[in-house]
Amino acid sequence: MAFEPYRNEPFTDFADPAALGAYRAALESVQPRLGREWPLVIGGERVTTGRTFDSLDPCDPSVVVGRAAMAGAAELDRAFDAAETAYRSWSTWSAEARSRALVRLAAVMRRRKLELCAWETLEAGKNFREADADVAEAIDFVEYYAREALILDAPLRTYHWPGEENLTRLQPMGVGLVIPPWNFLLAILVGTVAAPVAVGNTVIVKPSPSTPVIAGLFMELVEEAGIPAGVINLVTGADAEIGDALVDDPRTRFVNFTGSVATGLRIHERAAKVHPGQRFVKRTMLEMGGKDALIVDETADLELAADAAVASAFSFNGQKCSALSRLIVVDAVADTLVAMIGERAERLTVGAATDNADVTAVINERQFDKILGYLADAPEQGQVVLGGGRADGAGDGYFIAPTIVDRVDPAARIAREEIFGPVLAVLRARDFDHAIELFNDSDFGLTGGIVSASRERIEHARRECQVGNFYVNRKITGALVGVQPFGGFKRSGTNSKAGGPDYLRLFVEAKTVTERF
Repeated sequence: MAFEPYRNEPFTDFADPAALGAYRAALESVQPRLGREWPLVIGGERVTTGRTFDSLDPCDPSVVVGRAAMAGAAELDRAFDAAETAYRSWSTWSAEARSRALVRLAAVMRRRKLELCAWETLEAGKNFREADADVAEAIDFVEYYAREALILDAPLRTYHWPGEENLTRLQPMGVGLVIPPWNFLLAILVGTVAAPVAVGNTVIVKPSPSTPVIAGLFMELVEEAGIPAGVINLVTGADAEIGDALVDDPRTRFVNFTGSVATGLRIHERAAKVHPGQRFVKRTMLEMGGKDALIVDETADLELAADAAVASAFSFNGQKCSALSRLIVVDAVADTLVAMIGERAERLTVGAATDNADVTAVINERQFDKILGYLADAPEQGQVVLGGGRADGAGDGYFIAPTIVDRVDPAARIAREEIFGPVLAVLRARDFDHAIELFNDSDFGLTGGIVSASRERIEHARRECQVGNFYVNRKITGALVGVQPFGGFKRSGTNSKAGGPDYLRLFVEAKTVTERF
């Protein structure tokens, strides 16, 4: 096909007053839609249920961003019927036709980029840069998978046999369940939907109850792009009410999940059970977070290390599965580096996302209380050198002060458990070998990195550090679609590698046909 070559969606330069003004205008333009009801979308139809739940602005919980319909058993059954009906047609479309539909979707998203960003700022508390990057990544996923699906459509390479034709091709699997998280509320939702759809599957999407509005808006874009009804179906509601039912249903062919370890392992366990009427083994793709570390040795450029640490630990308030939460620094430079990081972190502004603060509110009250619980115990686990609790003067939202805890025992909770907030634990290493040991002493294996001037040590770390994405002399967040395939191992997940050339292969199965002439 003649699609233009894939390239990453550019980020907006908010140093440009015109770009900044356009963003603020977008925030104003969506105000009239605040508080409206967002229905389910099943088979292309908007479905209300008479029950709703509220999505709140985390920076000001008195603001209802939207009210989302709550699905029940009847709506789930209807969604499976719609997805199965659409699958019978969508799976027969050519790869070229499906890719055209996705490229059209990306174009619609690009035209409405500022609107999408504004909703992210209001619903998830993302400042302008974080929202812009999230929407850009969502566009990247659609464009990338549209092109990769064309490559995957070719027959697999096999050897010839005299007198026969042998052909192995990949085919879609059926109806899948997509469960995206709230932190990358558009990017991961779109990426985990676009991949299975690109290769001919249909899906039911159940977004996080914390961010249902962006999912409803995405369904408007799906309709505008002309993707057939029932290919993508949206059900919103309480996790406890509909989550297990969706996973357990015998019509669910696969589950594509991003979220916590506890929920991911629950899905994996439940999906392993074969229910009456189920004729296949369910497949699970799980991305489940991390306890990510950056090693800094005594040869490092400490200015670079401090900048990388602050960007990795405190961007979007540490609410990234790739965020830095363990700084492992060789003791010889630890005092200097911790002071440099502290000085930079103190300069970060804390406040509302609509004011484009550096650090905004965490997503909801439950997460706020969880983080404060960790911080209450922090003085017993290390030396709190910055922050340590709620941010004073930021407002009535769920604001946590950027926190640095030095001299943390590697066995301490804040050094081992995923906090998902702006909390950085500093672990001091005796030497480089001890730093590698501390790095790998974790149940997680998602992202990490090293800042060092030693070529020998860098090569050693590249080999030995047990993470799916490893960064050298830069921050450890910000993987780009098609550039840095993303996903970890150990308890961080099934190493699915979103945004990489192997990802679509997870949503197809192979069929070999042999004909003797």
